[in-house]
Amino acid sequence: MADAILDVAVAQCSGALDGAEARLAWLSEVLQTRGGAPLDLIVLPELFQCGYNIGERVGARAEAPDGAFARAIADLAQTFGTAILYGYAERQGDQIFNAAQCIDRTGRRIGHHRKLLLPPGFEGDHFAVGDGCEVFELGGFTVATLVCYDVEFPENLRHVALAGADIVAVPTALGASWSVVSEKLVPTRAFENGVYLCYANYCGTENALEYFGGSCLIGPDGKDLARAMQGPALIEATLAKSAVSAAQARLPYHRDRLRLPWVT
Repeated sequence: MADAILDVAVAQCSGALDGAEARLAWLSEVLQTRGGAPLDLIVLPELFQCGYNIGERVGARAEAPDGAFARAIADLAQTFGTAILYGYAERQGDQIFNAAQCIDRTGRRIGHHRKLLLPPGFEGDHFAVGDGCEVFELGGFTVATLVCYDVEFPENLRHVALAGADIVAVPTALGASWSVVSEKLVPTRAFENGVYLCYANYCGTENALEYFGGSCLIGPDGKDLARAMQGPALIEATLAKSAVSAAQARLPYHRDRLRLPWVT
């Protein structure tokens, strides 16, 4: 049986891009100037649709999963023949969620996630808490999404890996003082679960918040496949599903954890 292969990119944009139109224009330009064969998946940062450090404006910018921004993303997905996974502020009635969704190359929504853990401050003041994780299928791979702080808890990665995820996409908004997350923690999460990890951050400054950059594509052996520095970037890698099974067979943590007396 042929190995499943997926060409994946992570897009790191400036946090200073103000508003949906500016962000869509940036993404369109990146895809137009990239060249080469179409990607299978591109992953964008947390709250890409509206901006992260925008305070009270998040309420006015929040929209439904099928809102104007989602329709524009669907148009880009169809135009460039790639699935697009991005963060957005999701409005449901009186509640707003820090969410992410994936729209495939036909313009159909195939994956959705609401952030599970909200750090104190802006997020805790404005967003409701998500209550679960989904996985979805793309090109022979099983994909899960976690948002930013979610990935910093080993339980969350273990949960989606045990649910069958081969790839975990993580839209994030990582500040400059938290470089250890990108450089150490994210590769560790990939390694200890034997999965690919796609970590998409901002760079530059947004309303006085300085971002670290450091977006990365990590293999299931915990090693970098591609890593951005501190400027806007599009990083790419070709993922092979066989690398996941090989990594999990070499380090059978998922199986052997069941031998611990406190694991049920």
